[in-house]
Order: sequence, then structure tokens, then C-alpha cells
Amino acid sequence: MRIIENRKKYFAFSLILIFIGIAAMFYHGSKGNGMLNWDVEFTGGTSMEIDMGEDYDHEKLAEIIYNVTGQKSPQIQDVIGTNEFVVKMQSIDSATRGQLADAIKGEFPLSDVKTTSDVSGTVSAEMQMAAIKASLLACLAMLIYISIRFKDVRAGSSAIIALVHDVLVVIAAYAIFRIPVNNSFIAVLLTILGYSVNATIVIFDRIRENHDKFSTHETMEKINKSIGQTLARSINTSITTFFTVGAIYVIGVQSIKEFALPMMVGIVVGAYSSICISGSVWFSLLPKNEK
Repeated sequence: MRIIENRKKYFAFSLILIFIGIAAMFYHGSKGNGMLNWDVEFTGGTSMEIDMGEDYDHEKLAEIIYNVTGQKSPQIQDVIGTNEFVVKMQSIDSATRGQLADAIKGEFPLSDVKTTSDVSGTVSAEMQMAAIKASLLACLAMLIYISIRFKDVRAGSSAIIALVHDVLVVIAAYAIFRIPVNNSFIAVLLTILGYSVNATIVIFDRIRENHDKFSTHETMEKINKSIGQTLARSINTSITTFFTVGAIYVIGVQSIKEFALPMMVGIVVGAYSSICISGSVWFSLLPKNEK
């Protein structure tokens, strides 16, 4: 394995991915579509509770909503044990609400709109702040834990840099594929943070175990050897998880797909950063006399 020798190539590749995401955000922003595809939970909007009175198809329902409102990714939540659902979408006026109710009733004669309400923008702002606080708190806790575990703040710092890298690439995926940013966005980020840091710690543990087998000036060889020894484990775990989440994406409804797709991106990126980025950053942070 020659991971560390090629670290600048990996750094450049990661920067290109992040740059593409930033470019996509500015492109969509310039078109007036928003830099990210913010969903109702973050922007505010309209919520409708509808009793279908019979079994219904999510895909057909989403198609009706799109035909009336032009919104491609409404959030449809089933009320368990009933034929009712709650649909949340960007704000629509009273006339459009009536048209939507009529269109649904035309396809599902037994349907009935029970309630219609607006989602507060204040709540949306609170959710955005909660997402930021949760992510920052998770990163801080992991920085402290890893620094203490490996008795080196540079180990903690490199792991956090790798995690920030993962988050930025996943956000880039949200921008490029226009995945709706809803309440699952927080769950995706925190899940990816935990998954990625676990793989990183496995590699760092092996580096620590190999510490006495290499001299002070063989740090590059030590890190490369440690990554090679854990490579099969990292790849096999990622592949297994990827295909599991992929199956959920294939058979899941739209709301599940909006969680599974960025998770699949995060799994791939997390494996890449654990193998190619975290150890490389740790090596780059070392003073010259320890390399």
C-alpha cells in the first residue's frame, strides 16, 4: 500500500468533489431554485392530513401532487394502522389546495381532506439550529475521545477533518442530485459521522499497535502497513452496508429513498476518507522529525 505517498492526489480529488458540490449549489441558487432543495421542515410550507378511505399507492399519490403543484418530492407520511396520511410540501395557496383535494378525490373517490395547515418558519429555523448544534457536539465529543484514546490531539484533529470532508461531500451530493433536505438530513449526517469515525478508529488502533515495530523515521511505512492490514475489513464492511442500504433504496417508498440515497453516498465516502484521508492528514500534521 502506498496511500501516504499519494496523499496529495487524494486531497486534490476530494477538493474537486467538494468544488463540484459548491458549483452545483451556486448554479441552482442562480436559477432561483435554492442552493439546496430545502424541504418543508426547514423552509416552512403546507401540511395536509387526508383520509383516503381505501388502500392507495404512494407513487400515484406523488404523481397527482406533482401534476397539481409542480413539486417533485412531497413528504408523504402514513398514519400507521389507517388509510390516512400526512403530506408536507412547499407553501401552496387556498385555490391550489382545493385543486389538489379535487384531483386526489377524482383518483380516490373515498378520500377526504381532514385538515390543512401551514408549517411555521420559526420551527424550521429551530430545526436548522438543532442540526448544526448536534453535528458540532458530535464532532467535539469525538475529537476529545480520539485525542485521549490515542494520546495525540493530531489524531483527533485528523479524524475530525476526515469527518468534515465526509459531511461536505454528502452535502455536495444533496446539491447535485437535488435530494430534499428534510428531517432525515440530520439523521443521515449523524449516522455517517458515527460510521466513518468507527472505520477511522479501527485504522488508528492498528497504527498504535504497530508503533513499536517501526522506528521514529518510518512513520509513513507504519501508516501504510496499518491501512493495508485493515483494508479488507474496511472494504468488506462498507460493501455489506452499501448493498443493505441499496436494497432499502430499491424497495422503499419515496421518503425512505431520500434517506437511503445520501446514506449510500456517505458509506462510500466514509470508507474512502478512512482509508485515504484520515491517515494522510495525520501524517501531514506530524512535525518533520517524526516523519
